Amino acid sequence: MNITILTYGSRGDVQPFLPLSLGLMHRGHSVRLAAPSRFKELVEGYGITFHPLPGEPEDLSRRLNDAGYNFIKMVREMMDHAVEIGVEMLRQTEDACSDADLIIHTFAHAVGAHTLAREKNIPDIHVQTFPMFTPTGDYPNVTMPDLKLRSLNRFTHLLSQKITWWTSRFGYEQVRRRAGLPKRKLYFPFDNDPLRPPTPILCAWSPGILPASSDWESNVHVTGYYFFDIDDSYKPPTELKNFLDAGEPPVCISFGSMVNRDANRINNIVREALMKTNNRGIILSGWSEVNDGSNNDILYLNAVPHDWLLPRCKMIVHHGGAGTTSAGLRAGIPNVVVPFTADQPFWGRRVQKIGAGPKPVNVNKLSVESLTQAFVKADDEVVRKRAQAVGQRIRSEDGVKYAAELIESDLFNSGNFKV
Repeated sequence: MNITILTYGSRGDVQPFLPLSLGLMHRGHSVRLAAPSRFKELVEGYGITFHPLPGEPEDLSRRLNDAGYNFIKMVREMMDHAVEIGVEMLRQTEDACSDADLIIHTFAHAVGAHTLAREKNIPDIHVQTFPMFTPTGDYPNVTMPDLKLRSLNRFTHLLSQKITWWTSRFGYEQVRRRAGLPKRKLYFPFDNDPLRPPTPILCAWSPGILPASSDWESNVHVTGYYFFDIDDSYKPPTELKNFLDAGEPPVCISFGSMVNRDANRINNIVREALMKTNNRGIILSGWSEVNDGSNNDILYLNAVPHDWLLPRCKMIVHHGGAGTTSAGLRAGIPNVVVPFTADQPFWGRRVQKIGAGPKPVNVNKLSVESLTQAFVKADDEVVRKRAQAVGQRIRSEDGVKYAAELIESDLFNSGNFKV
């Protein structure tokens, strides 16, 4: 079977689809992974066929950071970004799916990929790293606080679905008119359509972190995270090896793809909080590229594989992106979440809920005092033991295998579509 996987965003939006691609390839399928062009070397390094998509996800990250926790601004920024790259995105998406027997897509591609699948008369599957198209009363849409009433929580999911559908249609119409494209009927993947069952949804997180909701439809399945097997063959640079050997396990600070105009202020807060709590720190600067100079207690690096580094650290401070959250929990160490935007506050609350970290500290409320308090709470023995237990459970799961089995099972062979 020829499978095309469509994803867009930061490293955390691409990373899960590397082990999933290899898992499907090992089962005899041909996989093409389409993602922003900056990830070409990463994807091809694993022997996966890569198809470049337009746009710079760093620009989207900057826009979302500027939007903060304002849902309307987030939607507007995402739509503006999508419209700017829309014509080329349509072309490249169609090229990527030209010979596909199955399209697997993520949040950013949901409407477009599903529409293309219907036009080609092939099945599609939606994979999500945060709950977006799965209405429930258990919790609200990921961008909103818990409204306590199940009916209100469920309403936020239904509303976000409608907004996604409306903005997709409006955005496509803008792109179409700019490029002089013909009119096109768009389809929403999760509608009740007598001609086609709702698109299956695979939730790529551990059921121990967020279990399946009792009020979900039958097309939704929690598979577990998509990880590579833990590989100790990584050879750290000399400066990292020497730093780890020189003292107690450090705190890892990893804000990944977050591009924030207050990066220097955040860096200063982190350094001072580390000093006040007598902690050493490894700061992974990522896209922010902040480097205030390494010393005996602080080491700056651009990036290090999380699955190698985190088990060698005492805790991790991060933004709450789905990918970094999964890596931090898998490592079995306490997680201190400092959300910037989008689904990050949601995952911060989940970390606190399962006892693997303290209450999240929103980036706009971050201070030396608040981060110092978070360090102290995260270092509590109860939290450390709970984080270890969570890590053990996640490491025992095989999300890639379960997802691949679902993709191949009779569950996805309904109606007129044979996978």
